[in-house]
Amino acid sequence: MSRWNPESQNGRTIQIGNREVGTQHPPLIIAEISANHGGDYNRALRIIDGAAKGGASAIKFQAYTADSLTIDSMKEDFLLAGQSLWQGQRLYDLYTASATPYEWFPDLFRYCRERNLIPFASPFDENAVDMLKDLESPAYKIASFEAVDHGLISKCAATGKPLIISTGLCTRVEIQEAIAVAQSAGGKDIILLHCNSSYPAKKNEANLLNIPVLAKEFNVPVGYSDHTLGTISAAAACALGACMIEKHVIDSMVPATADSAFSLTPDLLENLVQDCHAAWTARGYIQDGPTETEKASLIFRRSLYVVNDITAGELFTSYNIRSIRPGYGLPPKYLSNILGKPAKRALRKGDALQWEMVEGGLSKNEKSDR
Repeated sequence: MSRWNPESQNGRTIQIGNREVGTQHPPLIIAEISANHGGDYNRALRIIDGAAKGGASAIKFQAYTADSLTIDSMKEDFLLAGQSLWQGQRLYDLYTASATPYEWFPDLFRYCRERNLIPFASPFDENAVDMLKDLESPAYKIASFEAVDHGLISKCAATGKPLIISTGLCTRVEIQEAIAVAQSAGGKDIILLHCNSSYPAKKNEANLLNIPVLAKEFNVPVGYSDHTLGTISAAAACALGACMIEKHVIDSMVPATADSAFSLTPDLLENLVQDCHAAWTARGYIQDGPTETEKASLIFRRSLYVVNDITAGELFTSYNIRSIRPGYGLPPKYLSNILGKPAKRALRKGDALQWEMVEGGLSKNEKSDR
């Protein structure tokens, strides 16, 4: 019995900081801060405190500048439209307001480590990768929108640290290409994060069945980056084999931030951690037959019993033997083999039927049919 196949990549243990990550370990819960600090350093610290209190094991930041993501342009291409939370904003303005200042990172990483949290980040350009390398980041995350940026993937993979790649928006071909690029650059420890890159994502589009499919198809551990509201999707993902959960967190919904609408406060994060660990535990093992605790319940199964007194030589009939509880007699599957055969000795109502009570027992032909 096993939770995983130890010979497969998706059954491997990958070390991230002081945590072992894999299907045989409780899911690593990552609190994503992203833009939720709202430009306030002290609020970033409060979010870290809340994540620690809520039971997260890791904190993930985003390392970018507005200029590393886009250009300062008034053209229509750079204006957010559609049914987005950020509808009407310019990309450059949104990223300027949402970015985590690079000068914060050394102190933020230090503070996370003091709180026994694993700090790492999603870099969005080569300068960010170099900064994170100097900070001894234990892993690198490729955001779903950057999963087609092979240069960035290669730069991160070349650090030799575990690489986590979100798959939102990606086709199977694009996922395979990202993995191949990472491996070509020396990446050995790769984790995929299934996600839906809508903000917030609809539960009926979470498509969590992709988790075991990705694990089997690409032979790597798979987690889940959850942008749905609430905690149920994350817990369900763990039941389907997710080895890590990434969720946006915030200290309070007031004041609002660019990402607060789909983020969890510390109390809800605590619920998510508990639910995810419970779902992982409930996955259990591949089981054949009763568990140790179930064995005591075997007596409550049906079995064959004498239900009316029987004299020696009397034939067994549906009148004098039946399938009833408890389970100390012969299994009910033998009822048709016993009906019509004579009793070896007198039997009393309530006797559990055994083969030594049946004249002739089970014939060779009957045994061959079993």
